[in-house]
Amino acid sequence: MKKLTIGGTQVPAIGLGTWHMGDNAATRSQEINAIKAGIDAGAKVIDTAEMYGNGRSEALVGEAIRDFNRDDLFIIDKVLPSNASKAKLETSLDRSLKLVGTDHFDLYLYHWRGAIPLEETISTLRAMQEKGKINHWGVSNFDLPDMQELLALSGGDQVAANEDLYNIGSRGVEYSLLPWQQERKIPFIAYTPVGAGDEQGRLTTNKTVREIAAAHQVSPWQLILAWAIRDGNTLAIPQSGDPKHAAANVAAANITLSSAELAKIDEVFPKPTSKQPLDVR
Repeated sequence: MKKLTIGGTQVPAIGLGTWHMGDNAATRSQEINAIKAGIDAGAKVIDTAEMYGNGRSEALVGEAIRDFNRDDLFIIDKVLPSNASKAKLETSLDRSLKLVGTDHFDLYLYHWRGAIPLEETISTLRAMQEKGKINHWGVSNFDLPDMQELLALSGGDQVAANEDLYNIGSRGVEYSLLPWQQERKIPFIAYTPVGAGDEQGRLTTNKTVREIAAAHQVSPWQLILAWAIRDGNTLAIPQSGDPKHAAANVAAANITLSSAELAKIDEVFPKPTSKQPLDVR
């Protein structure tokens, strides 16, 4: 199973995303079982955020992990830009910790840039780290200029990861951001790694994707996930409320694609040749 290191901790390269989970009471039990199934299949990372359902996702995660050893998990949470100030961040963090039912997060991300000065947010994140409420801090939806500004700040080079949109149909980060992070060994977290909505349908029904998936005797979703983590510096966090699908997603970390197969995918879904706008979610 492919792995990478985030903040000194080695984790499987496919974790569990939770965006939109916890919003529907009718599917709550199934979503909880999906998280459990993913963990049982070998997932270690669970990614959530205070924005997801205004805490409903965090509460769902808390219920799902109740019977697992906390030390075996790597939990990521995120703070909203409006709460990323010295005055509000700790209160927001404490609320999220309570909802998830843990005394610390392994990684706490600044969800996207807002009006609060970046230096203030980073300083406050580092203070939470010193208090032991988070093991590491990172950012999300940061483009290359944001990351360059971050690393110029005092302590900015301690950033543990950056999380952005990335899949075979949305490769904009490959133009400059991804190579820059790889050079500096800053892990990249890929959200929506199999696309969403119409995009997901377009990716999973693509002839080349289906042919390569069939050759490996895996699903198109698994093939697309294997592609996303091919560089050894990327963690993919697909979201699924179906237990079987969640377990299958995690198993995709066992797939290795050949250079010829990667070249075929590049022909259909080419690398970006110019700067593309960042899609913030």
